[in-house]
Amino acid sequence: MQSDMKKFKLFDILFISMIIIPIVCLILLRVLVYPVSEGINVTGALIYFTIPMPIQDFPVTESQVNSLAVLVMLFGLCLYLTHGIRKNVNVKRTVLAEWIVEKVEGLVKDNMGEFFSTFGPFIAAVMGLSGFSSLLALFGLYAPTSDINIVGGWAILVFFLITYYKAICGPVQYLKSFTEPVALLTPINLISEIATPISMAFRHYGNVLSGSVISVLLAAGLQGLSAMVLGWLPGFLGEIPLFRVGIPAVLSIYFDIFSGCLQAFIFATLTMMYVSSGFPQDEYEKRRLKKAQKS
Repeated sequence: MQSDMKKFKLFDILFISMIIIPIVCLILLRVLVYPVSEGINVTGALIYFTIPMPIQDFPVTESQVNSLAVLVMLFGLCLYLTHGIRKNVNVKRTVLAEWIVEKVEGLVKDNMGEFFSTFGPFIAAVMGLSGFSSLLALFGLYAPTSDINIVGGWAILVFFLITYYKAICGPVQYLKSFTEPVALLTPINLISEIATPISMAFRHYGNVLSGSVISVLLAAGLQGLSAMVLGWLPGFLGEIPLFRVGIPAVLSIYFDIFSGCLQAFIFATLTMMYVSSGFPQDEYEKRRLKKAQKS
């Protein structure tokens, strides 16, 4: 019994390490390779190295490395929350795991209907990946959601899902959907189809990036205000960043925590709405009924 308990705790330590170690490694990597700059410096993701390719070189950027770290963290968190979920084992963390599953399944059911009841894991993955990516800014790391390439990739994946469920009744029904409600609106429907992933990507990317830029500008402004108010004092007293104590932390609660989690929820909600609204459920049920009658 004691050996089983030791093994259980050992796995717990391993799963917690999968959550903590990636953040520590990212912080060390940033300290070692990030160039020193003075003043305000708002740049994109740092390019670590480039892999030569036949058509175009493949850059390995800070966004990709941080996204991979977030995936490892999420995997470790899922293993930790579900570790010990079996009979006769009382683990309090299972309450949190069950609550997350219930809330996500309820969200999917309310927004997509019974047909898409199995979409829960995908929606939870979208919200978790987006939310944790934005929360990296709390540790002074580059948030992958501030890179249009990362968020654009998510939007393209969602676009493929939308197209798949729109065309699930065949190509004729899919092409016919562009002529609804009247054929005159076909060009507008085509533009709307292409604009869907673009609007999703730019909405998410723009809100997260704007929050990061505003935080940097406010921090620089508060530093200048501190120097203006206390600059006349002698020695180190004139260098005390008075107005940078506390105020940036309050702003970070909104820009890094609230806004990042809100954008993750909005992206997941738009995914559910676009996929479910484009699915011709009535036509699908008719086709399924005809196949059942023929068989």
